[in-house]
Amino acid sequence: MSDQPPPGAAPGEPDGSGQPGSGGPGRPGPAEPAAPLPSDPTAAPGGSVFPPTGVLPGNPATPSGYPPGYPPYGGYPPGQPYGHPPDQPHGAYPPDQAHGAYPPGQPHGAYPPGQPHGAYPPGQPYGGHPAGQPYGNPPPGQPYGNPPPGYGGYPGGPVPPYGGWPAGAGWNPQDPLVNPPGGGLEGWWNRGLAVLGRSWRILVPLLLITQAVPALVISVLSLLLTPDGEQLVTTPDGNTPLPPGFLAEVGTFAAVIGLGALLFGLVQAAGWAGGAWAVTRQALGEQVTLGAALRYGFRRALGLWGWNLLVGLLIGVGVCFCFLPGIYLAFALSLAAPVYVYERENPIGRSFRMFHDRLGMMLGRICLVGVVVIVGSLLVSVLEGVGTEALGADPWGSPGTAGVLVVLLVISAALNVPVQMIQQVGIVVTYAEQRGQEGPVDTARLAGELG
Repeated sequence: MSDQPPPGAAPGEPDGSGQPGSGGPGRPGPAEPAAPLPSDPTAAPGGSVFPPTGVLPGNPATPSGYPPGYPPYGGYPPGQPYGHPPDQPHGAYPPDQAHGAYPPGQPHGAYPPGQPHGAYPPGQPYGGHPAGQPYGNPPPGQPYGNPPPGYGGYPGGPVPPYGGWPAGAGWNPQDPLVNPPGGGLEGWWNRGLAVLGRSWRILVPLLLITQAVPALVISVLSLLLTPDGEQLVTTPDGNTPLPPGFLAEVGTFAAVIGLGALLFGLVQAAGWAGGAWAVTRQALGEQVTLGAALRYGFRRALGLWGWNLLVGLLIGVGVCFCFLPGIYLAFALSLAAPVYVYERENPIGRSFRMFHDRLGMMLGRICLVGVVVIVGSLLVSVLEGVGTEALGADPWGSPGTAGVLVVLLVISAALNVPVQMIQQVGIVVTYAEQRGQEGPVDTARLAGELG
């Protein structure tokens, strides 16, 4: 049953039968009187009833007391009296209109067509935000969360994938991986330490499998297949004839070590890609397993291995030209591996451009990482060399010395793991910082680029 008053009567006023709310002659009235509607909160004091039945002062053309552009109370078409359409029984719905439905083309709540719920001006989304600005974001050009001065706004564009920092928000000064512009050396250093503290549990076993084991195998093969230099004897006339089979031993050594380095380079590439994936995912707070890191690493290993071979060839050629060109290429191509893992295109060109666009910053970062890696590697090499010399000229001559040598090589390979971990973390954090220098980028976007 409808609670609308009969046609031609205002709410709470008596109808033609003299009873409030009556259905009129020949129409049954409701079981109980209808409650009066609440008063208009916007009306002037005086106890007027909502909706007003007269004409607003100064606006005689507006019926029912509504401002221009607003329909009569209840959303009925203009010219139709308040209440039910003519010749329609009280409580009935218009023909072809479902029970409880609103007239066709009229939104719920009887707001004018084209006007959103809540009577906001046309073209302005709910909540009063300017058109084209995502809900909840600050005005364009204003950084999200009011970061320290110097951080500019984020130009319009799509929201970064994988739940990233909101579009239009600029750099995130609290990003766990990307050091924003103005963060300086301290920001870069602190993020590197945070990554080491957060990801070492997954990086240590990953690097043991993909870096230490291949290095151990190469070391053992090198000691086993190295030609015996004591066979070279200098004659009285100053000549040093090669002993029989010496060239064959050298060829075998070069072939086995070279082929082993190529094959194990593929495994090491898988470890590097898996480590970058694990570091980025854990920076987002995700749980990462060793198996997942290995699966991702081997999926990306072949391409990274090929680019590593090309980078190594370029550096080797540079070293042959007075050594300094090789050093330059080693610096300029230091970001080729992360460029391939994250962007998968033109690693050499992108690494050169990043290096030269911010030469001072890149030199400082890579020098710090390089010093740590070189010093750590030299210490491990010295310990290994001293131990090997102590075992004599032929450590494989007896089972005891051979066993000690194997243990020494295992320890050396394990000690190299922290050095390799620092190298990888330093390169990844440096790459993330350079991406942040190019534009607003956060860890979530980098994680989305990994695939």
